[in-house]
Amino acid sequence: MTKRRGLGQRLLAAPYIVWAAIFIIVPLCMVLYYAFTDASGAFTLQNFSDISNFSHTFVLSIWLGALSTIICLVIAYPLAYIISRLSPRAQRFMMMLVMLPMWINLLLRTYALMKILEDTGLINSILEWMGLPPMHMINTQGAVVAGMVYNFIPYMILPIYNVMSRIDTPVLEASRDLGGNFWQTFRRVIFPLSLPGIVSGITMVFVPSVSTFYISTKLGGNMALVGDIIEFTFTGEANYNVGATMSLILMVMILVCMLVMNRFSDGDEEAMIV
Repeated sequence: MTKRRGLGQRLLAAPYIVWAAIFIIVPLCMVLYYAFTDASGAFTLQNFSDISNFSHTFVLSIWLGALSTIICLVIAYPLAYIISRLSPRAQRFMMMLVMLPMWINLLLRTYALMKILEDTGLINSILEWMGLPPMHMINTQGAVVAGMVYNFIPYMILPIYNVMSRIDTPVLEASRDLGGNFWQTFRRVIFPLSLPGIVSGITMVFVPSVSTFYISTKLGGNMALVGDIIEFTFTGEANYNVGATMSLILMVMILVCMLVMNRFSDGDEEAMIV
């Protein structure tokens, strides 16, 4: 019986293993191959020297990704807390509103934001109607950050809400019964218990923000982030070696970020009230 169960489990896992091998392992092996070879296929480390010219692009991508992540956290955390304290019916309705933009294609959402931020867009039209001077927002770093926040903030709200919704109300009531005000309850109860959601949300927003390429192209004008350079090396210059090297470095950066965030979240699944 045990052997049959083990065989059945392996058969059920077989499609996933094949999928992972074709679409994860094979592409990674190809990235490694092109990163450590030249156009003739000979082993070289010159590709890593060549991408030193893009150090500013890496720094800019990390800076804008980190800024977008911080803004998402500042907006999402109180919103997730407010939603988690509503009635179950209201929570379902609010979460539907949060997830509703995710049903729309990323390209359409970005184009819609372009129409809002451009010089003759909705915001400047309202400012003109109010008699205020227009603001130039499109093709700036601020527009890119706004696009990242707009597109990725649901990935910050969902994990934080998921953790906060599981905080028992009697725990909060006990804190108040012991004389704790709202800020003391937040500092000693709510925040420690919500740390796993914060860590998960930061990871889920920072990773796509650093590697994004379409948002920066449409909202930043001539601004190029790491994702834009990688896309151009594969589709424009057809320089697979440099593109694969940049992809490898970006993957290592993201992996280090995830390892650091997981380090902070160790043991938080069973967070203690301090």
